[in-house]
Amino acid sequence: MTEPVAPEVGRDFIRDIIQADLDQAKYKEIVTRFPPEPNGYLHIGHAKSIALNFGIAQEFPGRCHLRFDDTNPVKEEQEYIDSIQADVHWLGYDWGKNLFYASDYFDRLYEWAEKLIRDGLAYVDDQSQEEIRLSRGTLTEPGKNSPFRDRSVEENLDLFRRMKAGEFPNGARVLRAKIDMSSGNINLRDPVLYRILHAHHPRTGTKWSIYPSYDYAHGQSDAIEGITHSICTLEFEDHRPLYDWFIEKLPVPSKPHQYEMARLNLTYTLLSKRVLTQLVRDGHVAGWDDPRMPTMAGMRRRGVPPAALREFVKRIGVAKANSVVDVGMLEFCIREELNRTSQRRMAVLKPLKVVIENYPEGQSEELEAINHPDDPSAGTRKITFGRELYIEQDDFMENPPKKFFRLSPGNEVRLRYAYFVKCTGVIKNDKGEVVELRCTYDPATKGGNAPDGRKVKATMHWLPAANSVPAEIRIYNQLFANPSPDASNFAADLNPNSLEILSEARIEASVAESNSTEPMQFERQGYFVRDKDSTPGKPVFSRTIGLRDTFAKEVAKG
Repeated sequence: MTEPVAPEVGRDFIRDIIQADLDQAKYKEIVTRFPPEPNGYLHIGHAKSIALNFGIAQEFPGRCHLRFDDTNPVKEEQEYIDSIQADVHWLGYDWGKNLFYASDYFDRLYEWAEKLIRDGLAYVDDQSQEEIRLSRGTLTEPGKNSPFRDRSVEENLDLFRRMKAGEFPNGARVLRAKIDMSSGNINLRDPVLYRILHAHHPRTGTKWSIYPSYDYAHGQSDAIEGITHSICTLEFEDHRPLYDWFIEKLPVPSKPHQYEMARLNLTYTLLSKRVLTQLVRDGHVAGWDDPRMPTMAGMRRRGVPPAALREFVKRIGVAKANSVVDVGMLEFCIREELNRTSQRRMAVLKPLKVVIENYPEGQSEELEAINHPDDPSAGTRKITFGRELYIEQDDFMENPPKKFFRLSPGNEVRLRYAYFVKCTGVIKNDKGEVVELRCTYDPATKGGNAPDGRKVKATMHWLPAANSVPAEIRIYNQLFANPSPDASNFAADLNPNSLEILSEARIEASVAESNSTEPMQFERQGYFVRDKDSTPGKPVFSRTIGLRDTFAKEVAKG
């Protein structure tokens, strides 16, 4: 588990409200909650909510509950419950003893529903889901009362209890609040409180045949837990009058208040749970933790540090109005954190063989390489230099343009930590492709500098042929090629180049032998992390992010 995150004092309209409430002695303790529905994996938008709610509880201080709003057993699974808990811990937060479920309150919610019936504020409706939808009206037209709206209290209680007993099939009846079918707020037009669902619940099994709606369960769960500030995203703003109506009409033990903030929207990204679920089900990605997914599980697998996500959330702040954040800001936070923390190694992603003809056959030597240029305490490591090496294919051109300073026939370059080398020959296959280079080295330039003061214009990374290991490298780019992908037709905006697999890459032997899950920088390539698909005989590394943003530039080129 990640070490607890130190509280960071910030300023935003939510914190200003909380501070004012404390100044007026409105509350003795601030209590927030993070209330996910366990019907999918958490994404980066949830990271914003997690950091806000848990951060407030640390800062003021108070406590933050993790509560699963598990009111729909058809879509909920234990897998999602487990993944959500893992994500919150990974991000650096802990709920302690404050783990709750809406299902903990099913008995009390049912009792309160009967109270609403007895008070003439709820009724059983026999209309179908479609009939209820059509009779609800529009933004400009009022709704129409259900023909069952004036049932007697006795009949409603009898039917509701029979619904609970499992007497009726799915969809046969619902329990609705009796509010106002002509209200300007459609959420107050007799919303559904309970529906019949004969389904196995992850926690209550088959005890219940009816389940509360999210709108009914959510606010009452807040009240039971003593939540002081119920923070939601802006799409729940129109639900707040209903939230308050329940709090007013029921004998709840406390009276929480709902506040709304802008949700997170990112370029090149869709955070709709429906879309994310469809991406997984249709096989566009390899699962919820596919490194291209904006889920926290996917980002963790890709090697994104939790500290980078926390910094990103801090930078974007908490606002009242929706806006779109450039994904470049997230990438900047990731690069900044990885540059600070990642040790350096060398990898050749597309190898081209080099033979140093004037280096003695059968001989090798160890050269010293630094592990982090800005952190002397990270120490050094040894790299073996020998007659046969690998460099990147892109680092050689037989007929280079004027400003190509890397290796070409007759040109001299520096091999990092090693020597100056000059290309003296090119070997091609039957297709005319360059498959091997012949070079010479200058023994006097060991360490990378020439005693005679001559300069070279390029320093290249490399690996020894005998002491490097084959590896599979996965290069991930944005999942969508469109900066504003269409959620209604997302498949059309998928990036066909979101994953490139390099099956013949080479890495340092020590990297292959290590089981570390910490990201590292492959020099001149980017930041990479060992993937869970790695095996002892076949290491697999995924690119977390490049050293600079090249994707947007490639897209702009068309």
